[in-house]
Amino acid sequence: MILVYLILILMVGGIFAWITGKRNPLLSRIISLVTVIIDLVLVVILFFQYGTHIEKEWMIEFTANWVPRYGIGIHLALDGLSLLMLILTFFIGILAVLISWKEITSNTGFFHFNILWILSGITGVFLSIDLFLFYFFWEVMLIPMYFLIGIWGHENRIYASFKFFIFTQASGLLMFLAIIGLYLVHGNNTGTYTFDYQQLLGTTMLPSVELILMAGFLVAFLVKLPAFPFHNWLPDAHTEAPTAGSLILASLMLKTGAYGLIRFAIPLFPNASATFAPVGMTLGVIGILYGAKLAFAQTDFKRLVAYTSISHMGFIILGVYAFNELAYQGVVMQMIAHGISTGALFIIVGQLHERLKTRDLNRMGGLWEQIPAMGAMGLIFSMASLGLPGLGNFVAEFLTLLGTFKTSIIFASLASAGLIAATIYSLRIVQKVFFGKKNSETDIKDLSIRESIVLGALVIAILFTGLFPQPLIDTAKPAILKTIYAKDLHHIAEFEKQNIIKSKVITTPEAEIVIK
Repeated sequence: MILVYLILILMVGGIFAWITGKRNPLLSRIISLVTVIIDLVLVVILFFQYGTHIEKEWMIEFTANWVPRYGIGIHLALDGLSLLMLILTFFIGILAVLISWKEITSNTGFFHFNILWILSGITGVFLSIDLFLFYFFWEVMLIPMYFLIGIWGHENRIYASFKFFIFTQASGLLMFLAIIGLYLVHGNNTGTYTFDYQQLLGTTMLPSVELILMAGFLVAFLVKLPAFPFHNWLPDAHTEAPTAGSLILASLMLKTGAYGLIRFAIPLFPNASATFAPVGMTLGVIGILYGAKLAFAQTDFKRLVAYTSISHMGFIILGVYAFNELAYQGVVMQMIAHGISTGALFIIVGQLHERLKTRDLNRMGGLWEQIPAMGAMGLIFSMASLGLPGLGNFVAEFLTLLGTFKTSIIFASLASAGLIAATIYSLRIVQKVFFGKKNSETDIKDLSIRESIVLGALVIAILFTGLFPQPLIDTAKPAILKTIYAKDLHHIAEFEKQNIIKSKVITTPEAEIVIK
């Protein structure tokens, strides 16, 4: 039941925060903070209990009937990959509450209700193994984010919130149609109509049907990442969202798209994924270079950071379609490291905007003298963004490029140019904001204790992922191998159904782990 509790604690906490916020905003903030801390403690306990010693397919599973007549059930499961994503979710969730402590002064209770329900939706996405339930939580995290941008955002918040909603809702509906299609195909083949992921794996279908169904999933995940050319909604959403909204959007919601590719798109449609791989890697390289170019062209600090996300997400797409273990290790590390480093940059943007009342880079400059602590933080996370050795992003991008090199030297070489572009826009951030000519005479204060705790926690996290990545890689390894060998396992399952073989076929030591 602990998997159910992780979701229910957030939902119930959100309702209490909303109710108490009308009378006591401070109590609403405290309830929100305590709620997310409880969930973080629970998943950290699970990490130390299981960690890298994963001896079965799922660490924990929960199943219950929901609408059995139509094959819909409540099926939640936790493995190494989802465990890492949950730790990131609750860690970032705590920071989102803390950075909003003074920034949000209106409708405080409803704000924290939306924060907690977004986190509950994201938690459900990382745990759901029933595809109908997965889609339900996919929508749960969408609506509160719409309110978060539309109510507490900046000048063009209504436009940005509608754009966000239309892009993500339309792509989500395409995924739902693909889920229904897979449900019907499996039912026609076997006589069993179910939305259960485990049973749908290895569903036999025509190549054209597999490609069409995969496209429905793919559009939803690529829009959420976002990948070129589906990225148009992201800069506007980030620019207009409150700081906590940008933090959750960059650090968590984008990762649900990457998680969807690894967990659903490739294992459910391995042959179609292999066919799509060259296109996917091409989109990844375009995203890396195009996002970096547009980032360098921005004068709005927040919009600049938003475009860096598009560039960094390109590495995830590239690694996913490289189809080897090194690249997938890089993908997992990128999901974590990007969540930390880019989330931190959005926090710094919010802190500067709160002090200067502007995000225009041309109106900044020479701020290091007044705010050296914030300047040091800005320098650390700018260096993380460009992939400085010793920080998490370096490990992620190095592994991704190394894995891609084994698949395609051309794609790896082109993607490497993205590291040069990242260096240019990252150094531009440091130069335009903290060094150079002072363009404002405003007297501003350095980091408060609360702000120092938030950014200090992120510094520790990015250093840990850069210096000690192995525990994270080992934890995610079984899930990574299942994805890589999805196609082989599909063939083995088919052979067993046809009684061609009755024993397990072992082709490599890694495959042996998966089959066990």
